[in-house]
Amino acid sequence: MTAPIPTNVHYHQQARELELTYPGDERHRLPCEYLRVFSPSAEVRGHGKGQETLQVGKKFVGLKDITPTGRYALKLHFDDGHDSGLYSWDYLWWLIQHREANWAEYLERLEAAGASREPLGIEIRQL
Repeated sequence: MTAPIPTNVHYHQQARELELTYPGDERHRLPCEYLRVFSPSAEVRGHGKGQETLQVGKKFVGLKDITPTGRYALKLHFDDGHDSGLYSWDYLWWLIQHREANWAEYLERLEAAGASREPLGIEIRQL
């Protein structure tokens, strides 16, 4: 199955959510934290099963920029400096379809590691 291609992409800065609109005005909003901890980059996913790096302290992460990549993906530039993953339309659709299960598994992995979604230090943002 090929994923649908969004007709519109909009970033809700205050809510820190990426909204994808699909044909038929179907809309899905994905939190930046979810997108960041499930980044398709090798830095996060590793190079094979079991090589994933658990992402912690990303509760308040947002986006600095969104760059279209050809006609098949988006490059998301997160405000924590991460920008090395390409979010293909297929991968974004997969994230939408498996959001609840993915998030539950992520929270279980955090708990098992004794880690937190909360950042460790005081967040300083440039004005």
